[in-house]
Amino acid sequence: MAPLVGVRPLAYSANMVPMAAPVPLRADAATIGVVSVAHGMSHFCQLIVPPLFPWIGAGFGLSNMQLGLLMSVFFIVSFAGQAAAGFVVDRFGAARVLHGGLALLAVAALGLAASPGYGVMFVFMALAGLGNCVFHPVDFSILNARVSAPRLGHAYAAHGISGNVGWALAPVFVVGITSATGSWRMALAAVSLVVLAVLALVWLQRGNLEVAQPRKAGSANDHGVADAGFAFLRLPAVWACFVFFMVFALALGGVQSFAPAAAGQLHDVPAAQVAICLSIYMVAAGAGMVLGGHLVSDPQRSVRVAAAGFGVAAVVALMLGLGDWSPWVVLALFAAMGFGAGIAGPSRDLLVKQATPAGATGRVYGVVYSGLDVGMTMAPLAFGAMMDAGQFRGVWVGIALLLGLLILTAVNVRRKARPVAALA
Repeated sequence: MAPLVGVRPLAYSANMVPMAAPVPLRADAATIGVVSVAHGMSHFCQLIVPPLFPWIGAGFGLSNMQLGLLMSVFFIVSFAGQAAAGFVVDRFGAARVLHGGLALLAVAALGLAASPGYGVMFVFMALAGLGNCVFHPVDFSILNARVSAPRLGHAYAAHGISGNVGWALAPVFVVGITSATGSWRMALAAVSLVVLAVLALVWLQRGNLEVAQPRKAGSANDHGVADAGFAFLRLPAVWACFVFFMVFALALGGVQSFAPAAAGQLHDVPAAQVAICLSIYMVAAGAGMVLGGHLVSDPQRSVRVAAAGFGVAAVVALMLGLGDWSPWVVLALFAAMGFGAGIAGPSRDLLVKQATPAGATGRVYGVVYSGLDVGMTMAPLAFGAMMDAGQFRGVWVGIALLLGLLILTAVNVRRKARPVAALA
């Protein structure tokens, strides 16, 4: 029988536990590159609507709360779908699911561009959420299966950086096209074309994404957790990771949705500079991930690195909320906060891997990363309400408190993960 294309042969340790055979850098780099480009498109699509809030709000006569609800429906659907997507990935394979997710995002962007009203936008935001839900179970299933262990820290860094690049490019892309054409609809239609181009790239490179199908239902993995079903949900580490990602998303959702506008109100930042605050944050976070990926080459440092990064970000958030700064210093503080949060990114993903039993990667990542969607659902509503109430300092104090809470939840993840790691 011919070997499956794109799947590396397995070597075996002395106790007959399968492990990936050494692979050349070029092969790992190809897999990391394709997965990262696709992941960047997921994050890109998450931020195509918030930068257009001023135009959409004016066009449909909407409040900040109503605009925030558009993002909430996106993340509600993504949350509902992400846990299920993990099972689908484990059953049918990651590459197929990735193609479907990108196709849904392309259709959703085109539908948003053509929406005649607020209600129709809800439908296509839900469709976009369905497309978005597949990426984390897909990405980590592929990376963990195909990338050699010494390069996983760098793979997680590249994966995280691509997401931040997507977030950074989205506001510039949609606002730039809207400003040039006078139409936010043209901007969203252009997004659809970009997603289709990435889908074509992923299809052409599908050989770098294939992984061996999981074992049949009913078999047990090395941790005594059945490969099929819900037994993995009994692991405390899974729920510790879920809470960690929910808190992380609450903080990030605040930064993405209304933090730049709150900073603009507090520090008299011109509208043009407010528009690029988020892009600066994301670019700086990407730079921080490069350092963070290097620092977690030793997995034992993961919690310390995460705590340091989130601690820096929390202090800077407090400075933005309680201090009095010039517009240019505000931009620098956004960069500093993003760099601190970025350093923690690879450690965050490594903590989840350490808590994941063998044979359940898609399901665990699906459930754990659905915590992101829960937090991102609540954040626009909570911070939007604070903005409508004029609590601009409260927005930043809330973000700082959440970043500080992340340190405690990271420690809890590491503590809960130890019994799982010991069984590997």
